[in-house]
Amino acid sequence: MWSYIEYLKDPHLVLHIQKFFGVSFKEDKKLINLKKNDKLLFEETELLSDDSESHKFLDNHDYDKSNSEELSSDSESEKKNYKINSLFWYYVFVLGTELGDEIFYATFIPFWFWNIDGAVGRRIVMVWTIVMYIGQGLKDIICWPRPSSPPVFRLQKKWALEYGMPSTHAMVGVSIPFSVLLYTMQRYEYPFLIGLCVAVLWCSVVSISRLYLGMHTVADVMAGIILALVLLVPLVPLVDQMDMFLLTSRWSPVILLTLSICVIMFHPKDKIWTPTRGDTAMIVSVCVGIHIGAWTNFQLGQMSVSPSSPPYTVIWPTYETLGLVFLRCALGFSCIVATRAMCKSAGYATLSALGVSTEPTETPSSLKNTIDLIFKYITYSLIGFNTLHLLPSTFKMLSIDRPTFYTEI
Repeated sequence: MWSYIEYLKDPHLVLHIQKFFGVSFKEDKKLINLKKNDKLLFEETELLSDDSESHKFLDNHDYDKSNSEELSSDSESEKKNYKINSLFWYYVFVLGTELGDEIFYATFIPFWFWNIDGAVGRRIVMVWTIVMYIGQGLKDIICWPRPSSPPVFRLQKKWALEYGMPSTHAMVGVSIPFSVLLYTMQRYEYPFLIGLCVAVLWCSVVSISRLYLGMHTVADVMAGIILALVLLVPLVPLVDQMDMFLLTSRWSPVILLTLSICVIMFHPKDKIWTPTRGDTAMIVSVCVGIHIGAWTNFQLGQMSVSPSSPPYTVIWPTYETLGLVFLRCALGFSCIVATRAMCKSAGYATLSALGVSTEPTETPSSLKNTIDLIFKYITYSLIGFNTLHLLPSTFKMLSIDRPTFYTEI
């Protein structure tokens, strides 16, 4: 069993997958010249006598060889020593990996609430948060490194400081599309087989993208997929029941705030700093803000039960509704960007006032890390709250709201 796991952890297996999709080695011209010089120098040293001048010459030659070794292993060589033979697969997998990034969360989640279905959206966000928290925590418990480069071509370095096991991109690639499928298949009338195909394709593209970009081993990706599928079995019905409680209980904000702060404080930590805890704080705070926003709508009497019962007919957009979608997104995303910018400026101002450097470092100080977590929590909680309460209220005031928004309990 362990030998099979070691095989799946082998970086050469990732390299084979990269080559299959058109990534190949491109030797640097500097390296070629250095190799040629090495050959010439070696031929010349055979003719040199064993005197002081020859020793000096050989010392210089060794120095050049050390430079060539550095060149072949540093970050510059990683950028230059591969070539993309298939732009199609490159763009497919670069876009695929973005389905597990902050930009995707910041666009997909608000878009879903403003234009599709709030009841399904709340459940998806809760499932996504729990799955990601477990996955991120396991990374700092297991502490398995990402595939070594070389031999793997590292096409992306954004998450390089995090550990690799399990792949949380793969977990998101399972949890989001399949939770959408499970929560909508009895709520809306649409071909289940088409939804299943979309979910499988989504999951496949996200998972393979992590191998293509050299960010995970096959073992990381397989573990992420299996773990997410196992977690969905109890989570989907459990979250379905939790949603009504979080929407109606007057203690809901207290429970959400207390629980979220505790899980961030007690998030598993390794001796070496990684950005995992900060990313987890962002995810948890978005979930808290969204559910408190929905709770506020319910407590203000703005939400009511839909007059009709599911399954509902899918209402396809017309030119008029597409225009309203555009207006909601333009106004909503502008507000989200402004909220993030203001909170970020406040965070920098706080760091400066406390005399803490605002320059990015690989290992931030304890104080800087704490302040960063606090402002991430505040920022993304506000974004989540604005997404569910402030912005829909603004849409309603401007008569560009979605009519069924407040009937989705």
